Amino acid sequence: MKDNILELIPQEDDYGLRIDKYISREKQDLSRSFISKLASDNRIIVRNASSEKTVKASYSLRPGDIINIDLPEPEKLEIAPENIPINIVYDDEDVIVVDKPQGMVVHPAAGNYTGTLVNALMYHYGDKLSTINGVERPGIVHRIDKDTSGLLVICKNDLAHQSLAKQFSEHSINRIYSCIVYNHFDISKMEPSDLPDIGEYTLTVNKPINRAKTDRKKMAIDPGGKRAVTHIYLNENLKENYAFIKCKLETGRTHQIRVHLSSINHPLLGDPVYGPKKCPYNLSGQVLHAGKLGFVHPRTNEYIEFNSPLPEYFTKLLKVLSNNSTDK
Repeated sequence: MKDNILELIPQEDDYGLRIDKYISREKQDLSRSFISKLASDNRIIVRNASSEKTVKASYSLRPGDIINIDLPEPEKLEIAPENIPINIVYDDEDVIVVDKPQGMVVHPAAGNYTGTLVNALMYHYGDKLSTINGVERPGIVHRIDKDTSGLLVICKNDLAHQSLAKQFSEHSINRIYSCIVYNHFDISKMEPSDLPDIGEYTLTVNKPINRAKTDRKKMAIDPGGKRAVTHIYLNENLKENYAFIKCKLETGRTHQIRVHLSSINHPLLGDPVYGPKKCPYNLSGQVLHAGKLGFVHPRTNEYIEFNSPLPEYFTKLLKVLSNNSTDK
């Protein structure tokens, strides 16, 4: 079998499903539109005891079916260096710590090939970035969402990348995010804080997260998902039934803070994906800032920590919503 042939064997529970729906569920990195194009290009073949044929995206799976998908060779993206200013918090021979603004995508992907943090890094650092994640994500060991502001660590060499990747996988990186969320917290249901400098009261959300079954672009609470733990610290219940909190990540799943907060009826202000579609304030995205980042340096083995002040969009909103403010 050719290297680019993907084989899938449906089980009894899958019989009767449309083949495009089945493939997108089994291979979440393939979109339904891409699967439909594969079918249109006669790249999806179904074999069983009596026949072998190409099928349409609407084909219904039957007992004994074996699916072969002839995947085209991936197109190589030409990532162009761009002279985009970036806020460098720290820079040495191994790592860079960047304070990313809200609205900047971390790395190129479909729909965002320019204007990303990677485009900027390639201009400022050229080939002085780790190569483990390939030419499309040089130096990138973790990411934050486009509309989340704050700190990221970038790796300059593979030694640093391997060290930081191990720390992320072991959940030993110290990451604390500031947020404004809907709805006041009931202090009587919280515990006294173990980190009073972060917040006076605390609670923990321990709910596994997986790709949403109904929308592959979203994540959801799922008992069969990956372990996800977020520690929440209350700074202040604000005016108009909002709250200013900080979240300390124990794990680092995609959209973890956004999904966990939504699951306890405290969605992020400005997050139309996991919260209300309409926002009463003129925001460019969720009010979420990666304000603290700490890790063990890959070369010195010493713990280093960085802090980012709240950005202007965040402080303006806090001023409006603070109980000490008379502003609307």
